[in-house]
Amino acid sequence: MTTPDRPEYAPIPPSALGPAVNDQGYYVGRVERNLYYVTDSVYQAAFLATRDGVVMFDAPPSIGHNLQRAVDEVAAAEGVSNKVTHLVYSHHHDDHSGASSIFGGDVVRIGHEETKRLLLRDGNPARPAPDITFADTYTLEVGGERVELAWHGPNHSPDNIYIHFPGHDTLMFIDVVNAGWVPIYNTNLSEDVPGYMAAPAIALSYPWTHFICGHLGRLATRDDVAVHQQYIADIEASAQEALASVDPVPFYTAAWPNFWAGVKAHLDTVTERTAAPVVAKYTGVLAAADIEIFTYTTSFAIMQSLRLDRGPSGPVHP
Repeated sequence: MTTPDRPEYAPIPPSALGPAVNDQGYYVGRVERNLYYVTDSVYQAAFLATRDGVVMFDAPPSIGHNLQRAVDEVAAAEGVSNKVTHLVYSHHHDDHSGASSIFGGDVVRIGHEETKRLLLRDGNPARPAPDITFADTYTLEVGGERVELAWHGPNHSPDNIYIHFPGHDTLMFIDVVNAGWVPIYNTNLSEDVPGYMAAPAIALSYPWTHFICGHLGRLATRDDVAVHQQYIADIEASAQEALASVDPVPFYTAAWPNFWAGVKAHLDTVTERTAAPVVAKYTGVLAAADIEIFTYTTSFAIMQSLRLDRGPSGPVHP
């Protein structure tokens, strides 16, 4: 059996990498005091070890039973309970919640009201719907600790929430910023592009030092969020320039009567002109910036949002 050739990509900046995982495939680290995060170097979850039990935040299936192993490790070291009593969903996507059922049926699950609707719609027994829901804000108090949950509108998903730990100088906000890395396809596979673009400013409006972003190996910083913002702002500015400077008429004229061929040629050209300078600028700054399809598809998503959400999509026919 032959294996495909491995493409040559730019070296990963060391600052983008997190700590090494253990022999069981996970790393658990203290964020601050009794707040911890768990990673398999690709996904992240978090937990709060309180005197009345453990509150888990997200349950990625790729980490799976290593979540409980991480809790057991901390509980043994700190002399606290290893019983998970609560689980908070950041949003409904399976890649962040698909191991929820391993904690059993007596765990109190908490999430946005839209998370409940979507989980009931999807009907996956691995992701039981939340028992407690909220529309805008909810304060969770367990074992003398307080966590503030808030929904500020759709972004990556319709239900993605901000999870603030005011006593731990930490914000958890998933699937928008990747610490030290570019977003993957189509603005991190986000459903609401304007909401996705606006979300980092909302995150930065909270007071925090530590940021749990849901992916890759290390915690993020405020500087990471600022670099992500600039990357997105550069794509937006480049897309505006490309939309204004690329004349669509020759593409449709050349392809006529295959109208969709004209659309492809036109929008591919705009996307390439948008993405190329951004790829060049961020290669060596953000990991995987030279995997061009990521910036190209994110550029396409933002360019189309500029046309369709913000408008105008084109001139009005006289």
